[in-house]
This record gives sequence, structure tokens and C-alpha cells, in this order.
Amino acid sequence: MLKERGLRMTRQRRVILEELRATNQHPSADDLYGRVREKLPRISLGTVYRNLEILTELGEIQTIALAGNLKRFDGVARNHYHMRCLNCGNLVDAPLEVIDSLERALQEKTEFRVLGHHLEFTGICPACQARLDEKE
Repeated sequence: MLKERGLRMTRQRRVILEELRATNQHPSADDLYGRVREKLPRISLGTVYRNLEILTELGEIQTIALAGNLKRFDGVARNHYHMRCLNCGNLVDAPLEVIDSLERALQEKTEFRVLGHHLEFTGICPACQARLDEKE
């Protein structure tokens, strides 16, 4: 995909992609920058941001927009669902398959041409539940 757009898989791009795919967390650009700097000490935060945008546009990764301007990044490019803890903000993959019938049902009932969907479940993660139970 990179070559088709006249881009190379630079060392920075490769390390960013490797670090993102090496975690099941969904780090922010700042978090990822910290991890990438361990391997590429001279990389700038701006370079990390630019490459995350490029990798998202190319469909190599996903950008997950949360409340406000906060973005998290996901090394799993295929569509899948997420769960987010309202207490600590932890974001994890939901263990469910994507339900394509939702798109078909919506398209049948509206004039929209549905191109895809993103679904996020919210709640309280097990670690926060345990901390809340300790306080009671």
C-alpha cells in the first residue's frame, strides 16, 4: 500500500508500527512516542504523529477518537469492537465478532449507504470494580 502511494516503509514508520502491534493496549501518540524513543532516541513527537496519520490513512492501523481531542491508536486494522472503562479510561478489544447484519438492517431502513461502523461499550473494568469494592 505504501509503494502505491509513493511512500517508503521508513525505519521510523516500521518501528512505530511494530511497537503499536506489539501491545494489546491502545496507546495515545504520547505513550507510543515514549516506547518508540527507546529504540529511536532522536525521533520527534511530530514524526510519530505524522506517521500515525499516514498509517491510519493507509488502513494499516486504526485511530480511535475519544472524548475531546484525545486519540488512541490500535495496531489491529480490521474492524472490531472496544470496551472502555469510565473510571480509569482503559480501552480494550471486545471479544465479539463484528455484526455485519447491523449495517444491512440500517441500510434497508434509511437512505444511507453504510460504509462501516465502530462500536464502543462503556462500563467499569474488573480492576476498578475491585478497587471500588474495597472502599465499600
